Order: sequence, then C-alpha cells, then structure tokens
Amino acid sequence: MTNPEMLSDWLEYIERQHPQSIAMGLERVNVVRDALHLKPDFPIITVGGTNGKGSACRFLESMLTHAGYRAGIYTSPHLVHYNERVRIGGRDADDADLVRAFAAVETARAAAGVALTYFEFGTLAAVWLFIERKVDVAVLEVGLGGRLDAVNVFDADVALLMSIGLDHMEYLGDTRETVGAEKAPIFRAGRPAICADPEPPASVTAYAEKIGAHLLLIGRDFSYEAQQQQWRYRGPGGNRHGLPPPALRGTFQLANASACIAALDSIRQRLPVSAGDVRAGLVSVENPGRFQVLPGRPAVILDVAHNPHAAAALVLNLVQMTGYKETYAVFSMLRDKDVAGVVRLLRGHVDHWLVAPLQGPRGMSSAELAQTLRDADVNADVTMCINIAEACDHAYRRAGDDDRILALGSFLTVAAAMSALNNRRP
Repeated sequence: MTNPEMLSDWLEYIERQHPQSIAMGLERVNVVRDALHLKPDFPIITVGGTNGKGSACRFLESMLTHAGYRAGIYTSPHLVHYNERVRIGGRDADDADLVRAFAAVETARAAAGVALTYFEFGTLAAVWLFIERKVDVAVLEVGLGGRLDAVNVFDADVALLMSIGLDHMEYLGDTRETVGAEKAPIFRAGRPAICADPEPPASVTAYAEKIGAHLLLIGRDFSYEAQQQQWRYRGPGGNRHGLPPPALRGTFQLANASACIAALDSIRQRLPVSAGDVRAGLVSVENPGRFQVLPGRPAVILDVAHNPHAAAALVLNLVQMTGYKETYAVFSMLRDKDVAGVVRLLRGHVDHWLVAPLQGPRGMSSAELAQTLRDADVNADVTMCINIAEACDHAYRRAGDDDRILALGSFLTVAAAMSALNNRRP
C-alpha cells in the first residue's frame, strides 16, 4: 500500500486490517514487535484492572512530570481525538508523530505477513514513538484483560492492578476469580505488583505467588487514611502526612492515588519522586470524562461509567454532591455491557432520563434503552431522543440553575455530550 499522509486516513486503514475488532492473543503482536526491534530501555509501568486505570495513568503522569521526567503515556479509548491515547511530556502526540509511528508499524507488519487489530497496531505505534522520542518512563494502560492484551508483550518493571470487576465477560469470564486470572498476568517474576482492590480474588494472589512477583496489597502493604482537609499515606517508601486532596473527584480516588504512590515507591531507586512532586501531582492532575464537573449552572457532570462497578462509584459521588434539586441523565450504552446493572444502581438518583442511540452495531436504540429502564422499574420520566446532541438539548432546555445534568454510559456517550454541551456553554 501507499502510506497515507493524514492521520485520519491511517485510522481508517488500521481499522480495516483485522476482521475482528477484538482478537485475543499475543502471537501477532510479538512477531511485529520483534520485526520492529522494540526493546525499551526505560522503565515501564503497566496499569490494568476493570476500573480506575485511566485515573491511575493520569496520577502517574502528573507526579512523574512534576518530578522532571519525560513520561510517555498510552491509554484507551479516546474521547474526542485519537491523539489523546499517546501523550509525551504532558502533551498529546501530534498528527505527524503518529503518522510516522503508524508507517513504521505498517512496514514491519507487511513484511511479517500478519494482520493486527486496531488496538494492537496502536500499541506498537505508541511504544515505537516512545523509543524514538527517548522518554524516561512509559505508562501503558491495558486495553482488555491482561494475559492476552497487546500491552502485555512488554515487560512491566512495576504492574498496577486497580480493581477486579465484571466487564467484557464474553472474553474474561463471569466471575471475579476468572477475571482476576486474566488480569494478573501483567505481573512479572521478581518485580513489584501493586493491587488496589481491597478484596482481591484468590486467583490474583495465587498467580503472584506462583511466579514470584513482589505483591503489595492495599490495606496490608500500603494504605491511606482520609482526614478533614487532607489525607495520609503509608507504604513501602514510608509514611506521607498532610497530603492534599486529589484534583480528581471522588473518595475512591484516594485508593487510586495510594496505589500510584506505592508503585513509585517500589521503583524509587530507579525513578525517585519527591514528596513535593507527589503533592504537586495530586493537585494538578486532570482526567477528562471521569466524574468531570463542568463550570457553570446548571451543573454538568461527565462520567464514562459503563459497568456496575463504575456506576456504584458514580452513585457515591452523586450522593456526596449535595444541593441540587433534579438530575437529568443523558444516557446511552453499548448492548454488550451490563446495561440493566448500571440502571439499577442509578435508579432513585436520576429524576429524568434522556436516552439516545449510539452509532454502530453495538449501539442500543432509544426504544431498547427505554425498555431496559422500564424493566428495571425506574420511577422517573423517560424521553427518547434521536441522538446524544438532541438529548443534551432537551436536558439543557429543561434543567434549571439548581439542577444538574449527567451524561454517562459510554466513552461514546460522553464524547458526544462533551461536544454538544460545550457548544451551548458561554
């Protein structure tokens, strides 16, 4: 093929390369990785788990950047632009860099004669770019599971497992034990493995013991204590007192931040990060779309909660966010998610539901979403809309200054809502 010059053309191309959007396995990625001679000489922090991965990556990026390191961050999915997935030195990668990285991967892929999925292609391109740009450290977010995820072809110097919940059950299993068994293989023998789940499945601890990873568990090897206007951390690097509340909202963010500090503690001989850098990282961290509250009235909350575990955390945040009369939810989800489970958790916390379809074969129609709400005995009015923009328009016209608008259910939902709502705000 003639390599495209535009990033948009590359993205269309790599989306067509494999007949399946998700194809578990490491063989294809290993072949192309070796053809590219990708041998990172910088520390790698791998972040897995059902929820909390994105927040952890942003905490790590913020702390490492304040410590003076040039950090490469690879996350997925993106909200608006693909460039959000690959960040270097605190900035999204530009189009030209990504085009060069994709061209390098394509040359190696074509020579090897294998097909890569969209995620596999992007993972290799990100690491290629991190090597070329000589980053000091890379933070890689697992896409799905861990054992057979493309990120797992790169050995983690320290691995974080943020939480273990039920999602992608058709690939990972329908119990926390089976999910844990798929996620734990991001651990490496003789290296630190951080687990932020307060009740880790036996499969996680058993795997760490089997391979000889240095497992650090929250509540046992590191912990946190919330105080009135600050919090305290205890971990392998010692105690840290008087820490400022994280800029990311939600009490559960203390657990996420603690896991990140524990990870940095565990490799402090190679990547020292001072107490001041940790503090600065906590107060300046940003993570769009994760309980993000936009300024102005009515209040607008964006949250990509797309499984019951994330929805439960969202509910806790909504309960703590007092002083609002009515809540309008702009809502849509993909049909292969536990839509009913999310709805049941939010039932009683939403006064008005505005449902709209998402594009693609996985998207649910407005009628299907409305029926799911009725089946869950939601005692609130439901409005079916033709798209997310119309749902946001309905919410904005109906909500008063003392109300709040919540857009949730999927990255696709939040991305569309961000665009629609931002166009309306001064």
